[in-house]
Amino acid sequence: MLESFIQWLLDRFRDLGYPGIIVLMAVESSILPLPSELVMPPAGYLAAKGEMNVALVILCGMLGSVLGALANYGLAAWVGRAVVHRISRYVLVPERSLNRAEQFFARHGEISTFIARMLPVVRHLISIPAGLARMPLWRFALFTALGAGVWCTVLTGIGWLIGRNENVVLGALNQEVQRSVAHVMVYLVPALILVALGYVWWRRRRGPAAPQA
Repeated sequence: MLESFIQWLLDRFRDLGYPGIIVLMAVESSILPLPSELVMPPAGYLAAKGEMNVALVILCGMLGSVLGALANYGLAAWVGRAVVHRISRYVLVPERSLNRAEQFFARHGEISTFIARMLPVVRHLISIPAGLARMPLWRFALFTALGAGVWCTVLTGIGWLIGRNENVVLGALNQEVQRSVAHVMVYLVPALILVALGYVWWRRRRGPAAPQA
Protein backbone atom coordinates (compact mmCIF):
# COMPACT_ATOMS: atom_id res chain seq x y z
CA MET A 1 0.00 0.00 0.00
CA LEU A 2 2.80 2.42 0.87
CA GLU A 3 4.58 1.72 -2.42
CA SER A 4 1.35 2.47 -4.27
CA PHE A 5 1.01 5.76 -2.40
CA ILE A 6 4.60 6.73 -3.21
CA GLN A 7 4.06 5.94 -6.89
CA TRP A 8 0.84 7.95 -6.90
CA LEU A 9 2.68 10.88 -5.28
CA LEU A 10 5.45 10.77 -7.88
CA ASP A 11 2.92 10.65 -10.70
CA ARG A 12 1.15 13.74 -9.31
CA PHE A 13 4.46 15.63 -9.20
CA ARG A 14 5.12 14.73 -12.80
CA ASP A 15 1.75 16.25 -13.66
CA LEU A 16 2.07 19.38 -11.49
CA GLY A 17 5.71 20.26 -12.22
CA TYR A 18 7.42 23.30 -10.72
CA PRO A 19 4.23 25.39 -10.29
CA GLY A 20 2.84 22.54 -8.21
CA ILE A 21 5.81 22.71 -5.84
CA ILE A 22 5.26 26.45 -5.35
CA VAL A 23 1.55 26.01 -4.66
CA LEU A 24 1.98 23.04 -2.32
CA MET A 25 4.77 24.68 -0.33
CA ALA A 26 2.70 27.87 -0.07
CA VAL A 27 -0.09 25.76 1.41
CA GLU A 28 2.47 24.12 3.73
CA SER A 29 3.47 27.55 5.07
CA SER A 30 -0.09 28.78 5.52
CA ILE A 31 -2.62 28.09 8.26
CA LEU A 32 -3.74 25.06 6.23
CA PRO A 33 -0.54 23.03 6.56
CA LEU A 34 0.52 20.30 4.19
CA PRO A 35 3.63 18.39 5.35
CA SER A 36 6.65 19.52 3.37
CA GLU A 37 7.94 15.96 3.78
CA LEU A 38 5.29 14.99 1.23
CA VAL A 39 6.42 17.65 -1.25
CA MET A 40 10.18 18.10 -1.43
CA PRO A 41 11.57 14.52 -1.20
CA PRO A 42 9.45 13.24 -4.12
CA ALA A 43 10.57 16.25 -6.17
CA GLY A 44 14.19 15.49 -5.24
CA TYR A 45 13.68 11.89 -6.30
CA LEU A 46 12.40 13.01 -9.71
CA ALA A 47 15.39 15.37 -10.00
CA ALA A 48 17.71 12.41 -9.43
CA LYS A 49 15.96 10.64 -12.30
CA GLY A 50 16.52 13.61 -14.62
CA GLU A 51 12.85 14.59 -14.71
CA MET A 52 13.32 17.86 -12.78
CA ASN A 53 16.17 20.25 -12.02
CA VAL A 54 17.30 20.05 -8.40
CA ALA A 55 18.16 23.77 -8.13
CA LEU A 56 14.76 24.77 -9.52
CA VAL A 57 13.05 22.35 -7.15
CA ILE A 58 14.72 24.01 -4.14
CA LEU A 59 14.04 27.54 -5.44
CA CYS A 60 10.38 26.71 -6.06
CA GLY A 61 10.12 25.26 -2.56
CA MET A 62 11.63 28.43 -1.09
CA LEU A 63 9.35 30.68 -3.12
CA GLY A 64 6.25 28.77 -2.11
CA SER A 65 7.29 28.84 1.55
CA VAL A 66 7.81 32.60 1.49
CA LEU A 67 4.49 33.23 -0.27
CA GLY A 68 2.54 31.14 2.23
CA ALA A 69 4.33 32.78 5.16
CA LEU A 70 3.62 36.25 3.76
CA ALA A 71 -0.08 35.40 3.59
CA ASN A 72 -0.06 34.51 7.30
CA TYR A 73 2.02 37.58 8.14
CA GLY A 74 -0.31 39.92 6.24
CA LEU A 75 -3.46 38.40 7.74
CA ALA A 76 -2.13 38.68 11.30
CA ALA A 77 -0.91 42.26 10.81
CA TRP A 78 -4.28 43.24 9.32
CA VAL A 79 -6.79 41.68 11.74
CA GLY A 80 -4.83 41.67 15.03
CA ARG A 81 -4.31 39.12 17.77
CA ALA A 82 -7.86 38.90 19.09
CA VAL A 83 -9.35 38.10 15.69
CA VAL A 84 -6.54 35.66 14.84
CA HIS A 85 -7.22 33.66 18.00
CA ARG A 86 -10.96 33.83 17.41
CA ILE A 87 -10.81 32.42 13.88
CA SER A 88 -8.00 29.90 14.45
CA ARG A 89 -10.41 27.20 15.61
CA TYR A 90 -12.31 27.45 12.34
CA VAL A 91 -9.23 26.77 10.21
CA LEU A 92 -8.05 23.70 12.14
CA VAL A 93 -5.34 25.54 14.09
CA PRO A 94 -5.45 24.62 17.82
CA GLU A 95 -5.09 27.65 20.05
CA ARG A 96 -2.34 25.89 22.02
CA SER A 97 -0.29 25.62 18.81
CA LEU A 98 -0.81 29.32 18.13
CA ASN A 99 0.23 30.16 21.69
CA ARG A 100 3.29 27.97 21.28
CA ALA A 101 4.30 29.89 18.16
CA GLU A 102 3.84 33.22 19.96
CA GLN A 103 5.93 32.08 22.91
CA PHE A 104 8.66 30.83 20.56
CA PHE A 105 8.74 34.20 18.78
CA ALA A 106 8.82 36.07 22.11
CA ARG A 107 11.77 34.00 23.37
CA HIS A 108 13.91 34.06 20.25
CA GLY A 109 12.94 37.29 18.54
CA GLU A 110 13.07 37.82 14.80
CA ILE A 111 15.61 35.03 14.24
CA SER A 112 12.83 32.61 15.22
CA THR A 113 11.39 33.01 11.70
CA PHE A 114 14.57 31.28 10.49
CA ILE A 115 14.83 28.63 13.23
CA ALA A 116 11.16 27.69 13.15
CA ARG A 117 11.30 26.62 9.50
CA MET A 118 12.91 23.40 10.77
CA LEU A 119 10.47 22.70 13.62
CA PRO A 120 7.17 20.84 13.31
CA VAL A 121 3.93 22.70 14.14
CA VAL A 122 5.71 26.01 14.81
CA ARG A 123 7.01 26.04 11.23
CA HIS A 124 3.80 27.13 9.55
CA LEU A 125 2.55 29.36 12.42
CA ILE A 126 5.61 31.47 13.28
CA SER A 127 4.65 34.02 10.63
CA ILE A 128 1.53 34.92 12.64
CA PRO A 129 3.33 36.35 15.72
CA ALA A 130 5.80 37.99 13.33
CA GLY A 131 2.87 39.76 11.66
CA LEU A 132 1.32 40.68 15.01
CA ALA A 133 4.65 42.19 16.09
CA ARG A 134 4.91 44.07 12.76
CA MET A 135 8.38 42.66 12.17
CA PRO A 136 10.02 44.57 9.30
CA LEU A 137 8.76 42.90 6.15
CA TRP A 138 12.12 42.63 4.41
CA ARG A 139 13.69 40.98 7.45
CA PHE A 140 10.77 38.59 7.77
CA ALA A 141 11.00 37.61 4.09
CA LEU A 142 14.79 37.22 4.29
CA PHE A 143 14.83 35.03 7.42
CA THR A 144 11.92 32.97 6.12
CA ALA A 145 13.64 32.42 2.76
CA LEU A 146 16.91 31.41 4.43
CA GLY A 147 15.22 28.97 6.79
CA ALA A 148 13.06 27.56 4.01
CA GLY A 149 16.16 27.21 1.84
CA VAL A 150 17.89 25.03 4.43
CA TRP A 151 14.80 22.90 5.02
CA CYS A 152 13.98 22.48 1.32
CA THR A 153 17.59 21.59 0.53
CA VAL A 154 17.69 18.88 3.20
CA LEU A 155 14.37 17.33 2.13
CA THR A 156 15.22 17.55 -1.57
CA GLY A 157 18.64 16.05 -0.88
CA ILE A 158 17.08 13.07 0.87
CA GLY A 159 14.86 12.37 -2.13
CA TRP A 160 17.77 12.92 -4.55
CA LEU A 161 20.08 10.53 -2.68
CA ILE A 162 17.45 7.82 -2.61
CA GLY A 163 16.75 8.34 -6.31
CA ARG A 164 20.46 8.13 -7.19
CA ASN A 165 21.00 4.97 -5.14
CA GLU A 166 17.67 3.30 -5.67
CA ASN A 167 19.06 0.15 -7.28
CA VAL A 168 21.64 -0.36 -4.54
CA VAL A 169 19.11 0.26 -1.80
CA LEU A 170 16.39 -1.92 -3.29
CA GLY A 171 18.83 -4.66 -4.17
CA ALA A 172 20.19 -4.87 -0.63
CA LEU A 173 16.93 -4.75 1.28
CA ASN A 174 13.94 -7.03 1.47
CA GLN A 175 10.41 -5.84 0.80
CA GLU A 176 9.58 -5.06 4.41
CA VAL A 177 12.67 -2.89 4.86
CA GLN A 178 11.94 -1.17 1.55
CA ARG A 179 8.65 0.00 3.04
CA SER A 180 10.50 1.39 6.03
CA VAL A 181 12.96 3.27 3.81
CA ALA A 182 10.09 4.81 1.86
CA HIS A 183 8.38 5.76 5.12
CA VAL A 184 11.54 7.43 6.37
CA MET A 185 11.95 9.32 3.09
CA VAL A 186 8.47 10.79 3.28
CA TYR A 187 7.97 11.45 6.99
CA LEU A 188 11.17 11.59 9.00
CA VAL A 189 14.14 13.89 9.07
CA PRO A 190 15.26 13.09 12.63
CA ALA A 191 18.75 14.51 12.61
CA LEU A 192 17.68 18.02 11.62
CA ILE A 193 14.80 18.08 14.07
CA LEU A 194 17.10 16.98 16.91
CA VAL A 195 19.53 19.75 16.06
CA ALA A 196 16.74 22.33 16.09
CA LEU A 197 15.32 21.03 19.38
CA GLY A 198 18.81 21.01 20.86
CA TYR A 199 19.16 24.67 19.93
CA VAL A 200 15.85 25.51 21.62
CA TRP A 201 16.94 23.64 24.78
CA TRP A 202 20.25 25.52 24.77
CA ARG A 203 18.48 28.89 24.46
CA ARG A 204 16.18 28.00 27.33
CA ARG A 205 19.16 27.13 29.51
CA ARG A 206 20.65 30.53 28.71
CA GLY A 207 17.45 32.32 29.69
CA PRO A 208 15.23 34.79 27.79
CA ALA A 209 16.63 36.44 24.70
CA ALA A 210 17.72 40.05 25.12
CA PRO A 211 15.21 42.62 23.76
CA GLN A 212 15.99 43.68 20.22
CA ALA A 213 16.41 47.33 19.32
